[in-house]
Amino acid sequence: MTDGWKARTKAVHGGTRRSQYGEVSEALFLTQGFVYDSAEAAEARFIESGPDEFIYARYGNPTVAMFEERIAALEGAEDAFATASGMAAVNGVLTALLRAGDHVVAAKALFGSCLYILEEILPRFGVEVTFVDGVDLDQWRAAVRPDTRAVFFETISNPTLEVIDIAAVAEIAHAASAAVIVDNVFATPVYSRALSQGADVVVYSATKHIDGQGRTLGGVILGSREFIRGTVEPYMKHTGGSMSPFTAWVMLKGLETLHLRVRAQARTAVQLAEALDGRDELSRMIYPGHISHPQHALCDAQMGAGGTVIALDLAAGQKAAFAFLNALSVVVISNNLGDAKSIATHPATTTHQRLPEARKQELGITPGLIRLSVGLEDAQDLIADITAALDVARGNS
Repeated sequence: MTDGWKARTKAVHGGTRRSQYGEVSEALFLTQGFVYDSAEAAEARFIESGPDEFIYARYGNPTVAMFEERIAALEGAEDAFATASGMAAVNGVLTALLRAGDHVVAAKALFGSCLYILEEILPRFGVEVTFVDGVDLDQWRAAVRPDTRAVFFETISNPTLEVIDIAAVAEIAHAASAAVIVDNVFATPVYSRALSQGADVVVYSATKHIDGQGRTLGGVILGSREFIRGTVEPYMKHTGGSMSPFTAWVMLKGLETLHLRVRAQARTAVQLAEALDGRDELSRMIYPGHISHPQHALCDAQMGAGGTVIALDLAAGQKAAFAFLNALSVVVISNNLGDAKSIATHPATTTHQRLPEARKQELGITPGLIRLSVGLEDAQDLIADITAALDVARGNS
């Protein structure tokens, strides 16, 4: 039914199921189990469940199914599995797919928890992981082997905002019959064309952007129906990483305004980048949607916009960065992103704190780096707040 709809219509109406009461807002089925008309009906459902038949909330739920169908329609995927958090999605897709003896190639610029799974968890079970510079296609070519089962990368890296060429990496991976798994949080479902560009599986932390209002944790894995129901679902339903019905209901409400919020945030991010570019306090202003970004042309071709996150690197280091953070009055200090509220994060001491100093330097996570997630506030208020905080930081350098 959604095939002919535009994206914003899919985000509002996709996957809707109405009960006998004909409610306008999606129903919240806050139940862990379901009743059968007979013992024979219970037996039949455990043998094979129909599309609107449910057994247990860990296996599926009508509210969760609505969210899965809606986000799949929006992304252009055949199917989706909703998870308890973004990291449950990353861990779930990797551990469901991989076996001892498999090889994975991953970009080295990743969120700290993703690195933990790839560096610490997977090798415990006999999976070999090779890390590469994600923007260097020659490194991908050199690293991918005949036994490579999957490649994994963030389409825009966290927090230094490198943009990886999805189509080019997919071509390299598919030549070795490896699956292409992308963490697409910074691109958002609004600007994502990852599946049409060669990705096999797309993962989101739905906490960011999709909820986007600081309320709840969630994640989602999107791909072919065969992969989602044949590989992901059996693993997730037995290991307990499924999304709760209440969270799915919150995410459904988030999807209704996703396009309006993300497009407004991206427009403001452009204004901020233009206002902050060239400031003396900054050694770098990083924004994929700005002409100064080394992958600006790729970002424009791949997404059509620069996203909602900017990185500012204060030349005077951590002392100046902390002074900047402490001087903010509109922007809040936290470690989330993709929220209606603008959020500033110091990755070196928070989200990427566990990385050795040499690794931080290699990834460009300097003591002065600030990740700025742009919210829905007025652009001029944000510019005034950030420039005033930079003035304070200059005095503390």
